Amino acid sequence: MPEEMILLVHTSGHAFSIEKALKKRGISCRLTPIPRKVSSDCGICVRFAPEKLAEVRTFTETLPFEIQGIISDDSLSAEK
Repeated sequence: MPEEMILLVHTSGHAFSIEKALKKRGISCRLTPIPRKVSSDCGICVRFAPEKLAEVRTFTETLPFEIQGIISDDSLSAEK
């Protein structure tokens, strides 16, 4: 199982909004710089535990904007 999931968004404002909303829902998460191997429109991503993936996906479906995607951090290490 991956160590963390990485949620990618188009703007840093979206990342801040998502982090705040997830924490309000009791989902532990944190903002970090996007890994170098990942391309994104902004430099910030939201990381969260893989066991919260279903909850986070359900939440992102309610957003008034699109996310770029959700990837696992171990998919990045597999590319080394």
